[in-house]
Amino acid sequence: MGIYSSPAAPYQTPPLEGQSPTPYFELPTFMLSLEFLTAKTLPERGPLCAVYGDDDYLRREVLLALKGGEAADVYTGKDVEWRDVHDALTTASLFGDDANMVIVEEADPFVSTYREKLEAWVASPQGTRTLVLEVKTWPKTTRLAKATDKVGLAVDCGVPADNKGGRQSKFITAAKKWLTHRAKHVHQATLEREACECLFNLLPLSLGLMDQEVAKLSLMADSGAITAPLVEANVGDWRTRQTWDMIDAMVEGRAAEALKQLDRLLAAGEEPIPILAQVAYTLRKFATASRLVEQGEAAGKRPYFPQIMMNAGFWKNKTDEATNQLKAIARPRAMQLSTWLLEMDLAMKGHNSTPSGARLELERLIVRLSGEASPRRMARS
Repeated sequence: MGIYSSPAAPYQTPPLEGQSPTPYFELPTFMLSLEFLTAKTLPERGPLCAVYGDDDYLRREVLLALKGGEAADVYTGKDVEWRDVHDALTTASLFGDDANMVIVEEADPFVSTYREKLEAWVASPQGTRTLVLEVKTWPKTTRLAKATDKVGLAVDCGVPADNKGGRQSKFITAAKKWLTHRAKHVHQATLEREACECLFNLLPLSLGLMDQEVAKLSLMADSGAITAPLVEANVGDWRTRQTWDMIDAMVEGRAAEALKQLDRLLAAGEEPIPILAQVAYTLRKFATASRLVEQGEAAGKRPYFPQIMMNAGFWKNKTDEATNQLKAIARPRAMQLSTWLLEMDLAMKGHNSTPSGARLELERLIVRLSGEASPRRMARS
């Protein structure tokens, strides 16, 4: 183990099942937070480690994993001077209780003030202790960041704000694995796949919030299993639950009730795009069910709806209700759901989109699914 290397941390989420130990020299000097938190062996810290990004929860978890129960001198960036940090890095304790790390929290102003001294120190570090900087921003083009890439470690604790290059999709995939793993090893609960999907549809992309919800649900779970119905019944505020009521009214053709619920949600400050995400989560299942019915009929099979609805993603105890809702939607409209949802997504997220226009898109969908409207005519609209 090198002088700057870190042992496995007792506060770190245990490694993913089947993950093999990775030698220090094969680990990168740059890591994403979820990679770091699920690594079986932590990488070499080097003389400088930057923990950066806009997610407070992820930065805190990475700091805990870095410390791993070791002693550390901790300072606050706006209050500490370089000479104090330098002394902590280079001066041995008279009592033999030396800290292996010196952590500067909220270090953005500290980095701005002492950037040149930090660059000089990274170029020629003294002693064996690691300086850990917790910052919100860490531009990779600076000399300090480039020097850290050569001799230290940088852990990105940001959450992608968009899906450019598929980065948000990759983050969400990794986050689902991490949350399922954390539920098992930290909260002693089994987070079922559908329950995990439900959490990501109900909540904003905040892993701290999701971890809190899993902790709460683990205390309510029968036999330690967190199921999708348990999530739906207990996660989210009244607006989340009212959105589900609006969706039920929508797919059952009760347009007047659905429009009333939508008006209440928007008046309470709910944004149209999160509403669309929750609507799309359900309607895609109906679109899948409709395709499965057609595929079965093309093969000469009579549709068995309980199995079809389960294959489409509905829970076993909801298949009868979902079957009735699919029949209310009717096949001509069900076959158009995916197209309608794509068109709505483009319209609501385009450069020319407005709040009133986004509302109109949701209202148009409700009217299309109205029990008073002709399914065939609406499918052509």
